[in-house]
Amino acid sequence: PHGQIYAYPYITPRTQRLISSIERMPDLFSRVLEFELASERVVLRGEHWSAFVPFAARWPLEVHMLPHRHVPDFAETSDAERDELAPIYRSILRGLDRIYDTETPYISAWHQAPVNVHRDDIRLMLQVTSPRRAADKLKYLAGSEAAMGAWIGDVAPEHTAELVRGGIAAARRDDS
Repeated sequence: PHGQIYAYPYITPRTQRLISSIERMPDLFSRVLEFELASERVVLRGEHWSAFVPFAARWPLEVHMLPHRHVPDFAETSDAERDELAPIYRSILRGLDRIYDTETPYISAWHQAPVNVHRDDIRLMLQVTSPRRAADKLKYLAGSEAAMGAWIGDVAPEHTAELVRGGIAAARRDDS
């Protein structure tokens, strides 16, 4: 395992697209959180954070985690939010590892608001993704994804949420 931290001197293309979406719908993050919390895709819910498989997941295993209140970056989180963050985050990662018999490769990406723009609109968010779609299979980008940027879901997000919840439950049983 290894980690990388990137700090860009510009706003990344993904964040630019997010800004464009927020300019059309300023309450985007609140609406997404409300929509996801009303679904069967929630995998963990705490007092300050919720984790869910997004409705339009791109990867076979994909979990997003959002704070319940607007927080633009880690520096703005409260002590209580930080205290709850670590065990929920750990549960997600351990749960992903318990879905199959071997550890699941993943990428964790923390998205924060840019320093000088839309800090009141963009919310801190965790995105955990894995290309693993079965015990012995990885997702490879096909023509639709690689050439056209149109993602095809290999697995229904509700099924993925069920797998992740099952993995989290198995990891908790191992701990007890």
